[in-house]
Amino acid sequence: MCAVITWRAGVVVGLGTSWPGAAEVTVRLDEHPGTALPDEVRALAYPSLVGPVALGDRLLLNVSALARGLGTGGYALVVGHADRLPDDPDAGPGHLVKARYTPLQAMVLGVDDQESPHHDALRDADDLAGMPVVVADLHSALPAVVAGARHAAALAGLPAPRVAYVMTDGGALPAWFSRTVAGLRDAGWVEACITTGQAFGGDLEAVTVHTGLLAARVVVGADLAVVAQGPGNLGTGTRWGFSGVAAGEAVNAAATLNGRPVASLRVSGADARERHLGVSHHSLTAYGRVALASADVPVPVFDPDPDGGLDALGRRVRHQVAALAAPHGRHRLVDVDAGADLLSALAGSPVRLSTMGRGLDQDPAAFLAAGVAGVHAARLAG
Repeated sequence: MCAVITWRAGVVVGLGTSWPGAAEVTVRLDEHPGTALPDEVRALAYPSLVGPVALGDRLLLNVSALARGLGTGGYALVVGHADRLPDDPDAGPGHLVKARYTPLQAMVLGVDDQESPHHDALRDADDLAGMPVVVADLHSALPAVVAGARHAAALAGLPAPRVAYVMTDGGALPAWFSRTVAGLRDAGWVEACITTGQAFGGDLEAVTVHTGLLAARVVVGADLAVVAQGPGNLGTGTRWGFSGVAAGEAVNAAATLNGRPVASLRVSGADARERHLGVSHHSLTAYGRVALASADVPVPVFDPDPDGGLDALGRRVRHQVAALAAPHGRHRLVDVDAGADLLSALAGSPVRLSTMGRGLDQDPAAFLAAGVAGVHAARLAG
């Protein structure tokens, strides 16, 4: 069998930006007869996995995606030091293994672990007590959902809602990869990140989306939760071959636990691909075919557009989502204003808004559609 990882080694020649759980470095690569790569590459290290990284360190790198021009943020990924081992971690509780049976599997203390101080509270927990749960396809929806929720609370004269982010494992597995999560945590916009499934590195670790949601309610005391995969996503251009299918399962989980599912639509007015223009087929498939429980589906009502762009997009969106509601579908469509006030609230996000390489100015509909989901969830939270 041929190798499935493209390996390189090199020396750290520069230190870049760091944020909680992650550090950028510049690595000068050793000569290698294989795939041509630049002499120096930007690499990302997770110190909790590989230990601290300093100038002059020799590192082993995984450059597979970089060599193919694919995602992972344009990074080579640090696998470990080439000539020394990091110190052993402190002995401690916890037996949950994430990224299981891979060379970098990590042992963590789960919030629902028998050794966790929260185990008793979660052992028989079974009810979200109507907590709104916003489900989104892409990680990029997270700051827009939270901005919408805070905007709605401010308009109602209420305190900003306490938000928990439940991160699934369809995209990046380490929560540390996300500058968005780090920025929202620093700004106080997200109270806790809970990593579920094979994902790890959150403030709390959980085995499943179900225990992640219960932890959001019981441990974090959240007013609402947002469920979405980590940064990045996988898609093959086929009807079913995309990681966002899990959004439908998250709707089912929220409903099973007596939460109030809110299905955030993936919308674009700028995507050149027909299947993602207006409402993405990802949303239509996940909510129309995978979600077996009913959810509220906030539909953005755009301000009249003198140039007709958003007006036409709004009509397209409304036509596309009609199949999700009765009598053909099981969901409840909820019209929510997506006007200038919400756009201003989105512009005030403490983290950069970007989806598929487009910002708020390039594709406002994408963020407005996520924002109205947050508005509706905040209204439900009351």
